[in-house]
Amino acid sequence: MNHLSESHRHRLQPRRDFTSNFIILSGCSGGGKSTLVAALAAEGISTVSEPGRRVLRAGGPDPQTAPEAFAQACLSMALTDLRDAADQPGPAVFDRSVIDALCHLERLGCEVPDLGPLPYHRTVLFAPPWAEIFVGDAERRHGFEAAVAEYDALSIAYPARGYDILVLPKVPLAERVACMRQHLAGLADTSDAG
Repeated sequence: MNHLSESHRHRLQPRRDFTSNFIILSGCSGGGKSTLVAALAAEGISTVSEPGRRVLRAGGPDPQTAPEAFAQACLSMALTDLRDAADQPGPAVFDRSVIDALCHLERLGCEVPDLGPLPYHRTVLFAPPWAEIFVGDAERRHGFEAAVAEYDALSIAYPARGYDILVLPKVPLAERVACMRQHLAGLADTSDAG
């Protein structure tokens, strides 16, 4: 079943702009993505928080009891995030993306809509599995093995769609923030050169 509105289709299909300022931070659940995104936001960098957690906090479908509905809700929210960020100047870091939601649907054996080109940057930053920092909570009720399986699936899904993966080092938060700042500065340099 396809839940995409016509406004989503119109806004997202025009191009595959691999030089986009929309940076995806994906990878392993519990790998430190949300912590990194919060630290970037505190430094004034535009960020978009993970759709899955926002779906749950809004009382949306439960991934344990209604996994397809949850994945569809995440997809809808991720598409809305892209639409809302379309006119924003400067870079934005997305904690997960439309592609994460599509991958989730694929893993469930569901029909996956063809959205055409998506306006994310070619290089996707991945937080690797990191057992030492993995912590479950009220929203992350799966274990580390499930998180690694998700990471493995995403490691296939992104390259299959033409993206390159850059794995973040397992280093303290300040060093990860510095890596992200360096990456964003490189994007700005490339944009200025063009």
